[in-house]
Amino acid sequence: MSSSLTVGLAVLGGGTLAALVAWNAWTTRRNTPRQPEIDTIPDAAADPRAEAGDTIPDADGRVEPVFADSAALVGAVAVPERKPGLDALIDVIAPVAVDGPVSGDAALAALPPTRRTGSKPFAVEGLNERSGHWEVPQPGQRYTAFQAGVQLANRHGALNDIEFSEFVMKTQGFADAVGGMPDFPDMRHEVSRARELDQFASGHDAQLSLTLRARQAAWSPGYVQQHAARLGFVAGAVPGRMVLPASQAGAPPLLVLNFDTQAALAEDPTQAALRELILSIDVPQVPRAEQPFVRMREAAQALAQSMDGVLTDDRGQLIRPETLDRIGADLETLYDTLDGRDLAAGSPQARRLFS
Repeated sequence: MSSSLTVGLAVLGGGTLAALVAWNAWTTRRNTPRQPEIDTIPDAAADPRAEAGDTIPDADGRVEPVFADSAALVGAVAVPERKPGLDALIDVIAPVAVDGPVSGDAALAALPPTRRTGSKPFAVEGLNERSGHWEVPQPGQRYTAFQAGVQLANRHGALNDIEFSEFVMKTQGFADAVGGMPDFPDMRHEVSRARELDQFASGHDAQLSLTLRARQAAWSPGYVQQHAARLGFVAGAVPGRMVLPASQAGAPPLLVLNFDTQAALAEDPTQAALRELILSIDVPQVPRAEQPFVRMREAAQALAQSMDGVLTDDRGQLIRPETLDRIGADLETLYDTLDGRDLAAGSPQARRLFS
């Protein structure tokens, strides 16, 4: 009897130990971040569109707008079409008349040291004597007239009285240096116009995001990067950021994928555990024709399937297909409204206003 009991206890103990070993192995597998497979991941740094489109935000998270076009990229990427920077739709413009042609070198020397008035971009353009086009002054060129401009509104808000006064001072200083005479518009009218534009922009600004959460096992940064790279994402300008480049050189990315920066910078990234990542679109920055929401939806669903994740909103609620359908319909209405205001998503004007 004693022998049978001893054997029974031994068997029971062995079974319990085996169960504990199996449970520990299962727990370890679940808690260990999934690692990338042995695969050839596209070299993100080799894609010039990623550098052109993925601009680095400033300290408050905003991207610095530019009046002139981006410099031409080296390589086979197409050069973006040059367009005048200043636009009466979104800028206060003050003409500066001069008695005779002014060299580009003299104009450049006369420019103020900063290209902002308060939180608004400031720029000066010259009328090229040879081409007859407005452009940012260039060395070796001659200009028969100038115009200075300051942006009416951006995501910092509307142009105010102080910023307008600073604009006047900077323009007057430039005009004095080149022997010109500025003609300023009425401040009250321009500030009122700025407030109206800012009100419109505030009511039609959209930045969409979807969150992908891990169902069970967490992901390592390499695992996320590998699966995203297979969908065309490349490394962004900061750790924990990947972008889907636009088709046009110099344009902002179609989609942005973000995950924890600290995990991306970990000494041993294979042990860094990610349980969520965020796909986002800055709607006014991307042309409608690129169908960024369709691309985001497809990318999110593909990643959810391949990485064993679920789509949620920023509160952790599951997102159903019919919800995505409604968002897509609302987005089309927004595009129509922006088009009707001559601020089509992805246009130079929209990119500057919504920045």
